[in-house]
Amino acid sequence: MNSDRINSLPPYLFAAIDESKRNMIAKGVDVIDLGVGDPDVPTHPHIVEAMVEAVRDPKTHQYPDYAGMLSFREAAADWLKKYKNVDVDPKTQIISLIGSKEGVAHVPFAFINPGDVVLCPNPGYPVYSIGTKFACGIPYDMPLLAENNFLPDYDAIPEDVLAKAKLLFINYPNNPTSAVADMAFFEKTVAFAKKHNLVVVHDNAYCEMTYDGYKAPSFLAAEGAMDVGIELYSMSKTYNMTGWRLGFAAGNKDLIAAFGKVKSNIDSGVFDAVQRAGITALTSSQQCVLDMNEKVYTPRRNALLAGLKAIGLKTEPPKATFYVWAHVPEGYSSFDFARLLLEEAGIVATPGTGFGKYGEGYIRFALTKDVSRIEEAVDRMKKLKF
Repeated sequence: MNSDRINSLPPYLFAAIDESKRNMIAKGVDVIDLGVGDPDVPTHPHIVEAMVEAVRDPKTHQYPDYAGMLSFREAAADWLKKYKNVDVDPKTQIISLIGSKEGVAHVPFAFINPGDVVLCPNPGYPVYSIGTKFACGIPYDMPLLAENNFLPDYDAIPEDVLAKAKLLFINYPNNPTSAVADMAFFEKTVAFAKKHNLVVVHDNAYCEMTYDGYKAPSFLAAEGAMDVGIELYSMSKTYNMTGWRLGFAAGNKDLIAAFGKVKSNIDSGVFDAVQRAGITALTSSQQCVLDMNEKVYTPRRNALLAGLKAIGLKTEPPKATFYVWAHVPEGYSSFDFARLLLEEAGIVATPGTGFGKYGEGYIRFALTKDVSRIEEAVDRMKKLKF
């Protein structure tokens, strides 16, 4: 007796991938999982130690503050100022999140009414459209195309759609394409949002996973951005804290207050011990993050890029994220090639269409295995006939 809302939803992409992987493992296949973006390296030890100490403190065992510990929000504000050149008031312009996925899912409830349109990137993180549907909104796909450097073409959105639109999701560095955006694009987004009275939500979960000297800017650093938007940050990828469920939203104080009203009626905040560990992550040296990028993900990226080039799969070297967005071979759909990799080579990769119809023709690899396993995956692919 499911609701119509639930019946209308497709299976969640990564849950379906996990099921396919389990089936192959049950058959005795040595599966190399390059599908879900879950870091395989443990959380940095100094963060773990802070968590252990915090859990032992009985003061952390009660309900947390809905908005998050002020000390955590202050640490987040200081981090934003130091690393993103963004000034916010921690008391009114930051709220803690139970991971940025929770933020993405709940934010439409604060800003749209049933029947309102939400502009969603396609291909994009599935929760943008799923969260919209839960809030009884209508997702409108903004195609992210290679010829536009995987940036949305705002001029191509019909006026009748814009008349009903209330919310715009953007995400750079981008999942799944690994594309990046510059300040000029963010400034264009601000002007577009002001013209059409849109709330902008920038999902900035991958901003610290960068290569070759690239630094990802904050949307909030664009002139006027604080008037129209908020930005979501995640501790998951930056500090290998995926299972901890911690992030924060920052931005316009009225938008943060509205978002906070939704969250206070839905959840009871983030466990204080996790927030204390988050304070340690944000306020300690960030050398551990730089080392991960340089010593772990860069060699993996380079190994996969070299291997894909050798077997004829076209791709662009990513400047950020730990994803490689590759063209599938001619004659294959995204799904068919992903199935071939899994069933014939024991490799899990994510078909581009799992992120929306404009992902057709691509497949996403996550750099979540060490260099030797990535090289083995490439060797297996070389033996396939495509």
